[in-house]
Amino acid sequence: RDTFSLHKSTLLTTNAMMSTRPSSLFSTFSSSSSCVASSSSSSSSKSLTTSRRCSRTQLSEGRAATFVVAHNDDDDDKNHHHHRRRAPAQSRRKNLIDVSAATVAMFFVLPSRAKAQQQIPTESGGEFADAASMAMLQREGEFKLTDAEWQERLKSADDPYAYQVLRKAATERPLSSPLYTEKRVGTYVCAGCGNPLFSSETKYDSGTGWPSFYDHLPNAVTEVPDFSIMFLPRTETRCKRCQGHLGHSFEDGPEPTGIRYCMNGAALKFIPKDV
Repeated sequence: RDTFSLHKSTLLTTNAMMSTRPSSLFSTFSSSSSCVASSSSSSSSKSLTTSRRCSRTQLSEGRAATFVVAHNDDDDDKNHHHHRRRAPAQSRRKNLIDVSAATVAMFFVLPSRAKAQQQIPTESGGEFADAASMAMLQREGEFKLTDAEWQERLKSADDPYAYQVLRKAATERPLSSPLYTEKRVGTYVCAGCGNPLFSSETKYDSGTGWPSFYDHLPNAVTEVPDFSIMFLPRTETRCKRCQGHLGHSFEDGPEPTGIRYCMNGAALKFIPKDV
């Protein structure tokens, strides 16, 4: 009888172990070992009762382990679906940025570049630039010097930044030039070659910190497109004689031209009328 009860309790314990998940197998085996040891030293009825209690405990533990594992799997699925829901939002944001950049390029940059290509004169009309276009690209005008000669010539200029502004297209700091507050009557000439550029009659206070004029002298300047700043096409103003950089022109000036010639004081030299 004792032997039959012992085998029966072992069989029930084994069936309970097979019905549980692998994650609770180790705890189930430990519980079954303790139950077998206790049943071997007791009577048959007591052994049967103990084995039934052990089996119920193991089944409860197995169900609890199964619930915990299933609950963790549900959390992983929720996190996975959460990341899947976020992916379309990031993709839509990227697509919106791409479309915005393409729209700006289509409506602002490309038309400005097409207009600039129409303004550049070409003699041959082919795919290669002519001599005049190459000279303008290299800032070579009627008055032409080498880079070393320009550096030597502009050492004696009134402003120490004349070379950087005229030959390297630099921009001086606002309010740094004394010509910004110049009120005398006279003519503003190129600091590089002496070409007359602006009259004091067209000078006005633009509030920008740079000497500004609403018109230039006849045949004094050359205006070329400037794409040095992305998505901000501008019009560069150069001295027509030496192709030195003077500044930029904008369509926010006063009447009668409506143009503001915003010039660098370092690129100019003022000659009073009495001189």
